[in-house]
Amino acid sequence: MHRVMLKNADVLVTMDEDRREISDGWFCFDDGVLSAVGGRDDPLPDEPADRVIDARGHVVTPGLINTHHHLFQSLTRTLAADLPLFGWLKTLYPIWSRMGPREMRVSAITGLAELALSGCTCSSDHLYLFPNGARLDDTIVAAGLVGVRLHASRGSMSIGESVGGLPPDALVEHETDILNDCIRVADTFDDPGPGAMVRIVLAPCSPFSVSRDLMRETANLARDKGVMLHTHLAENDEDVAYSLERFGCRPGQYAENLGWVGDDVWHAHCVKLNGSEIDLFARTGTGIAHCPCSNCRLASGIAPVRAMRDAGVRVGLGVDGSASNDGGDLMAEVRQAMLLQRVVGGASAMSAREALEIATLGGARTLRRPDLGSLEVGKRADFAMWPVDGPAMAGVSDLVTGLILSGPHRPSAVWVEGRPVVQDGQLTTMDLPMHLEQHRALSRELIEG
Repeated sequence: MHRVMLKNADVLVTMDEDRREISDGWFCFDDGVLSAVGGRDDPLPDEPADRVIDARGHVVTPGLINTHHHLFQSLTRTLAADLPLFGWLKTLYPIWSRMGPREMRVSAITGLAELALSGCTCSSDHLYLFPNGARLDDTIVAAGLVGVRLHASRGSMSIGESVGGLPPDALVEHETDILNDCIRVADTFDDPGPGAMVRIVLAPCSPFSVSRDLMRETANLARDKGVMLHTHLAENDEDVAYSLERFGCRPGQYAENLGWVGDDVWHAHCVKLNGSEIDLFARTGTGIAHCPCSNCRLASGIAPVRAMRDAGVRVGLGVDGSASNDGGDLMAEVRQAMLLQRVVGGASAMSAREALEIATLGGARTLRRPDLGSLEVGKRADFAMWPVDGPAMAGVSDLVTGLILSGPHRPSAVWVEGRPVVQDGQLTTMDLPMHLEQHRALSRELIEG
């Protein structure tokens, strides 16, 4: 058994049932699982640690959890910067069609490294196009190299422009091929156990890019395989108008009709859900990935997160694609989520602590990861250490609130499954500067065609 002890944290934010914040906090973990948590008045474990981490001068939080991303888009940032969703997609589809396995792997490494450097220890990724031999496997390999947990979503598009869909015909797949590959990746990669580093999700891209039959069959297949379901829903006014015109109902009703509600489902964005749809999601346990920065960038609107949370909907945070955000800083999403709810609901609509809870415990609940999201005995040793001695925190009287309000912040250390992924603010698992040179060259080649 390998025991590590972290001690002397200025504040240890546990996110446990009582939401304890412990001064002079400490915890121990054995082989990547937390075995003891306490503060200055609690007796230390008798068994000595093999390694001690001095967290003096830091706030320590659970690792942040990203519930929606498109990692491949890190190669195409800032393009179509002034277009709404549908126009933005139509501009980028032809560029993305030139990607292949190398581009998928390189872009995913960059995106996951960026997330880790913002305190993220677990990310979902929604890969829904597979040009030129690209496979979900490419993204899974990338996560292994960076060292973070990945919920890899096998996305799909089957309805091209010629039959009324949004994507070009060259980027859609035959539905039989989609379902067969869903079976392959679920059987090959999904780990349903505690501490899983990879889980598989089945994730048709959106109601405007796949058929009703594929939505139904994917839901049936996911439940047969015991994996989760994910898609985009009610992202903006165009999305809702499309649903009303093509399906004769709002997006929430469309999802319910096809079996896309339940505690094994979470939807991205949901900016335009109305009250009855929020009640539906609360009643069925359906989750939501809230992507505040992307929603602002594409002018989609402000999701009704306050109403969702009050109704009991599971809500996590997502950075969304690197070409629609255009960053992958999950702590920036925490601050933006809080600010947007205050814009529409007043200064007390959301506190800094609630926004941080959504990014940790909320993300774990949205992804059905009871082993993550808090620092308490039995949970996995996923955590971030945030220094409080820099100019951004000078004069801050409440360190936890300051972590959100006084940013931007970068963690000095990030651990996943009891292993260091970031140390002294640098990625430890790979040569990131060398990788970024390759990424920049690939991006130029891709955009220039």
